[in-house]
This record gives sequence, C-alpha cells and structure tokens, in this order.
Amino acid sequence: MDRRKFVRSSLLTGAVLGSGIPRAAAASGDNRKSMKQQWYELRTYQFREAGQQALTGAYLEQAAIPALNRLGLKNIGVFSELKPEGPVAKTFLLIPFDSIEAFTGLEARLAKDAVYTKAGEAYLSAAANSPAYERIESSLLKAFAHMPSVEVPEKRERLFELRIYESPTEAAGQKKIEMFNEAGEIDIFKKIGARPVFFGETLIGLRRPNLTYMLCFDNMEAHDSHWKAFGSDPEWKKISAIPEYSDARLISKITRVFLTPAACSQI
Repeated sequence: MDRRKFVRSSLLTGAVLGSGIPRAAAASGDNRKSMKQQWYELRTYQFREAGQQALTGAYLEQAAIPALNRLGLKNIGVFSELKPEGPVAKTFLLIPFDSIEAFTGLEARLAKDAVYTKAGEAYLSAAANSPAYERIESSLLKAFAHMPSVEVPEKRERLFELRIYESPTEAAGQKKIEMFNEAGEIDIFKKIGARPVFFGETLIGLRRPNLTYMLCFDNMEAHDSHWKAFGSDPEWKKISAIPEYSDARLISKITRVFLTPAACSQI
C-alpha cells in the first residue's frame, strides 16, 4: 500500500475510534451521505365526534391518497391512535416528499386535479358549522442522513410506535441526531428487529427543538420484547455510556403514541 494512503487511513480510523462511535456505524453512515434525504409532512387530525373522523377517513382513502399517488408521492401512511386521550381517536397522516419543492407546491397541484376535488367534495366543502375536523396540527420534518427515506414494513399484523424527543437546546437536539446517525443507534434498532419506518428532524412544527421517529412491531408483546433487547444490547450500552450522549443532557421530554394503520395506509 502507498505510504501516504496508509497514514491517511490510519488517521481516519483513529478519529472514528477515538470519538467513541462504533467503526461499523460510522462507515455505514458514510455510505448514506450521498443518498438524497426525504422530507416528511406529519399531520394530526383532531376530532370532536366520530362523524368527523369517518368523513376525514373517507377523504383520505378516496381522494387524498389516490391524488398524492398520481403526483408521484408514495408510501402514504394513515394511522389511528390505539389508546385515544380524547373522546375520538386522532388520525395521523404521513406524506413523504423527495424534495422541498414537492411539499411547497402540493396544494396548488391538488387544486388542479378535478378527480381529486370531486372525490373529496364532502370533506373539502364541509360547512363551517359541521367541519370535517376540529384542527390539523402539521409538522415539516427532514429525514436523518443515516435513514434518508421511509422504509415500509411488511404488511402483516403490525403496531406502530411514534416517538417524539424534545431537547432543551438546539445543540442538544443536534447531538441526539448524531447519536442516531453516526453513533449507530438506528443500526441497533434494525439489528434487534424493531423495524424503523422513518426518522426526522422537526424543522417547522410544535415543541421545537425535537426529533420524531416511528418503529413497527407485530404487536405489543413484540414491542416490549424488542425494547428489552434494545436496552440490553452491548452496543447500546457502550453508546449510552458516553457522557456527551446522556439523556439528561440531550432530552427534556419523550412523547410516545401507539398507532394502528388504517385499511388505506400504504405503510
């Protein structure tokens, strides 16, 4: 081997090992840097009564998802709370975009789709005194470099867990993202079979700074066993023992929501 190449390789290896980041995870992350990161819109529909939920569900299935697919958008996720906090379960909608332009131009493109406007008329033209929902909360997320696009799990029995990690500062939030990316936390989820669906940094939305991610399990029993495996994983113990990655420094609040997929969900 050329001496200069050998020295450069040795220095890079030392930098990775010296940082406390597993070498395999760092190398895997490098392989993904050239991949284009998706953008996600995550919507939460809030309802007062079951009729609103039914109307919105019909709109998503019969109008919105077909129209989004016609625009080239795919892997649209539609989910309902497993254990609602209010009288009616919220509906969650995940739309992946391959570019920010696709996100910003969405409403204008939908408005030109006559099939969409006709199929969604009951929802789109709902009266003010009988709306299709109470409110929509929406966030714009950018996919993590280490998992740059949605990964769709096999469509068998499945339960989803949506997790939101709020950080005390922007710097802490970026450090937590580093922990998922370069330090290899995403790889550990995959290794133990937790089936990550997406990871995203919230750029616009509530409770910033935060990151949001989704995992898929067969059922609650599988959920519990996989999280137990994660907590006892040797690589996780090594990463979590690094002082700069301690939860006390990086996370101020964790919110988790268990979700079931709607019949029309493409995830």
